[in-house]
Amino acid sequence: MQYLYLTTRGRRTGLPREIEIWFTELNGRYYIIAERRENTQWVKNIRQDARVVFRVGEQTYKGHARIVEASQEPDLCAWVQKLSEAKYGWGDGLIVELTPESE
Repeated sequence: MQYLYLTTRGRRTGLPREIEIWFTELNGRYYIIAERRENTQWVKNIRQDARVVFRVGEQTYKGHARIVEASQEPDLCAWVQKLSEAKYGWGDGLIVELTPESE
């Protein structure tokens, strides 16, 4: 799969906001990268409400998003950047981890 479809809740309007974005997967979690870091609207939405819905192929997940702090998790950041660079030729930015809810 090339893209993941992420739906966040608008921090001002409360309306669903969907984006199409590159992603990687590691150990059952999905990782997306915000090129504009904290200036990215969907990152601001996640900071307000970490509950998300995301779709990969035909599978839709409810889950939780969190910002991966590079200073606290440098190994995870390095892995995600390496995976993204291998898949897309790019991997620089703020990393966000998406964890599907258990069923």
